[in-house]
Amino acid sequence: MSEEFYRVRRLPPYVFAEVNAMKAAARARGEDIIDLGMGNPDTPPPAHVVAKLAEVAAKPDAHGYSASKGIPGLRKAKAAYYQRRFNVTLDPESEIVVTLGSKEGLANLAQAITAPGDVILAPNPSYPIHTFGFIIAGAVIRSIPAAPGPDFFEKLERAVKYSVPKPTCLVMGYPSNPTAEVVDLDFYEKVVAFAKEHNIWVLSDLAYAEIFFDGVPTPSILQVPGAKDVAIEFTSMSKTYSMAGWRIGFAVGNKQLISALTRVKSYLDYGAFTPIQAAAVAALNGPQECIEEVRQLYKRRRDVLVESFARAGWDVPSPRASMFAWAPIPPALKHLGALEFSKQLLTHAQVAVAPGVGFGEEGEGYVRIALVENEHRIRQAARNIKRYLQSMGVNTPAMTKAVSG
Repeated sequence: MSEEFYRVRRLPPYVFAEVNAMKAAARARGEDIIDLGMGNPDTPPPAHVVAKLAEVAAKPDAHGYSASKGIPGLRKAKAAYYQRRFNVTLDPESEIVVTLGSKEGLANLAQAITAPGDVILAPNPSYPIHTFGFIIAGAVIRSIPAAPGPDFFEKLERAVKYSVPKPTCLVMGYPSNPTAEVVDLDFYEKVVAFAKEHNIWVLSDLAYAEIFFDGVPTPSILQVPGAKDVAIEFTSMSKTYSMAGWRIGFAVGNKQLISALTRVKSYLDYGAFTPIQAAAVAALNGPQECIEEVRQLYKRRRDVLVESFARAGWDVPSPRASMFAWAPIPPALKHLGALEFSKQLLTHAQVAVAPGVGFGEEGEGYVRIALVENEHRIRQAARNIKRYLQSMGVNTPAMTKAVSG
């Protein structure tokens, strides 16, 4: 027998596993690790959402199989959200399906629409499921830029021209995980036009739709007239309502893609636990002040991180959206590489970050920092990092001042 199965052979070693193992070992030794690695919200869901979960879970008839495509009330609530947030009209029956998180939804759709050898266009660096969901399904990935810069569409054109067979799908996610890049509606208009011209499906990951800063709301690709002809969009309750462990997400848009995803899901799951779906309805239909509260929380943490890390000697670009900062390794330590730098931060500064190379080879030279610790802990992380940088001979503002004085 083969020592390794075909689909497993196509998956490289998980880059984050080594850092995670070191983090667990450090904590087992009693070390206080400031964990800025995983994008795991540290705030609870709104109280009325938890109350609805408990209320419905107390009903004796709420514990059977649920609906794989999502209970009708939840699909209607999602349609209402898209109407008020994006002015996009969706049919709850044919254009919305509830998924077990956006990650699982993307992977299930990849299974539904991918044939072995299909070419998929996906950003590099990117959230791993954007590529590996399709790799597991047997596809070949052709990388495109994660940043929507001047060469983005030039690279798309080259990918279509020189890929054999012709690409079938374009995957994108803005605000980006890990890079925190954002786009405007003009960008999406060009994407839709490109997709229609080349007969390519577009899969948009909008998991961070509500975590935007500086008063500039993130758009949906479905706001583009005719986008539903080629596009499907994934969203999640995880970050907006701090419901990451509840595993509730959505796919909305093109009827053909929604139908394919719904059919595959019907073979794979019975849907999320009904009380969780009912609580998700309460979140979408209930008071929305909690969204602004979460947004302001991450904005304050962003500002503290950028300011305190700069004082420590590490310039981190200020993200315009998402719950992450995409930080270049300090120039004097860039030779270490993302993985070794992350390991040294954990060992010598007791700060965990995600090595950028774990999101693709273009992530080398960067680390992703999650805004999932409170402001006090972020400042403590900065102090620890400052001591580490000084021990490595990196000039920090304090050292520079001392020398100049």
